[in-house]
Amino acid sequence: MRQWLEQAQSIREWIIGIRRDLHQYPELGYQEHRTSQVIRDHLHALRIPYRYPVAETGVVAQVGTGRPPCVALRADMDALPIQEDTDVPFRSRHEGKMHACGHDAHVAMLLGAARLLKAHEHALPGTVRLLFQPAEEGGAGGERMCAAGVLDDDPPVQRIFGLHVWPFAPTGTVVGREGTFMAAACEVDIQVQGHGGHAAMPHVTVDPVVAAAKIVTELQTIVSRELDPLSAGVVSITGLRAGEAHNVIPPTARLWGTLRSLTSEGMDFLKARVESMATLVAEANRCRVQVDFPGTCYPPLLNDRDCWRLAQDVAAELLGADRVLEVAPIMGAEDFAFYTRRVPGCFLGLGVRNEAKGAVYPVHHPRFTLDEDALPIGAALHVALALKALAELRAKGSGRAS
Repeated sequence: MRQWLEQAQSIREWIIGIRRDLHQYPELGYQEHRTSQVIRDHLHALRIPYRYPVAETGVVAQVGTGRPPCVALRADMDALPIQEDTDVPFRSRHEGKMHACGHDAHVAMLLGAARLLKAHEHALPGTVRLLFQPAEEGGAGGERMCAAGVLDDDPPVQRIFGLHVWPFAPTGTVVGREGTFMAAACEVDIQVQGHGGHAAMPHVTVDPVVAAAKIVTELQTIVSRELDPLSAGVVSITGLRAGEAHNVIPPTARLWGTLRSLTSEGMDFLKARVESMATLVAEANRCRVQVDFPGTCYPPLLNDRDCWRLAQDVAAELLGADRVLEVAPIMGAEDFAFYTRRVPGCFLGLGVRNEAKGAVYPVHHPRFTLDEDALPIGAALHVALALKALAELRAKGSGRAS
């Protein structure tokens, strides 16, 4: 396995160059037109065939025999609506947009893996499908990629792996776990309807601001008083908007936020209780309420037992057994979960923290940066995961999806 790390190190500057180029031109979900063009240009130069467009701006490439077994590797490519506050020379040139979740690195690492796999294509014991996915950040791009048939194309995908840069672990480590790794997530939007009027005469109004404030307070008791203390759940109201004037009680107020659970059943419970509690509190305050869960709810991300074992073995051979860390589930969400609902797979965190280089901020932070020494490690890990999975599938005589 270590030969893949050596080969990835030999193209280190090429991988970093791609990442820095993409970092300067971040694009939001389903708007990744330049990003997609950069990917296609590199695939064309590598003589790797691809399908485009997929799920609007996605790209699906393929290396190998074109026959089973088939393993997929995935990278997301969208940015966030965040103003970058780093001092790197390749900082974002797009005002109000930033690769604050490392998806630029994800694309660069997968292109690095594509280059290495193509160089050894004659020796591949099957097919490796490369998924460059749009709109992970709330746009459910993974679900749309699945709907576009990326797992079902001939040959069908039998295993899938993905990496995410992990600023909570040092460079040179890999983190993950069997079973639930990341949470289910759902957005919530609550509209409170009252009857506005002069703030000096509240008795002739129906005040939605007071009702909204009570809803925020009461929703906090769902987790603290209704969930088993040993269960995990989050109800976070992150915004409240009502009137604009000092002396006017507005007719409406709006709340919004996020729900998180480590199980689908837990998410169903949270949604039902948020809707019921908001409705009853509003009615007690003479208001009406409309509760919506906009967008697509993400399911919990489940790592297959055998795929996690394979990933542990590969990472240990590549980096050393002491560099493979099993961690607790986190309440962040990932639409890689849409793939692992359909085929066995494993999602891993790639350590990118380095205090000496200032790589200490979490993802979604305006000063987020990463240790680029991790990029060739990620490329090598992609390659090694794919080859190990192909070898295991072939050893099982797997010429069909399992």
